[in-house]
Amino acid sequence: MESLFSSGHAADIVLAALIVEGLWLARKGWPLRTLLTMLLPAGLIVLGLRAALVGAAWPWMSLPIALSFPVHLADVLSRSPRS
Repeated sequence: MESLFSSGHAADIVLAALIVEGLWLARKGWPLRTLLTMLLPAGLIVLGLRAALVGAAWPWMSLPIALSFPVHLADVLSRSPRS
């Protein structure tokens, strides 16, 4: 188990699960924009986690996490009831 995490492969498994989920939902007819705003923040956070697990420099950890926030906001705003 230690090598699964220290190599970053644990994060790779989560990223693969997100891709499979996205493909499954796309096949069910979900619009691409909805899928991207819904799944991309999680993918970016997991990329930051992967960088941390493999001992990458701090910008490689913080950049994907920071980029996930505006995408998450876009998702929240797209789901909020219209006034």
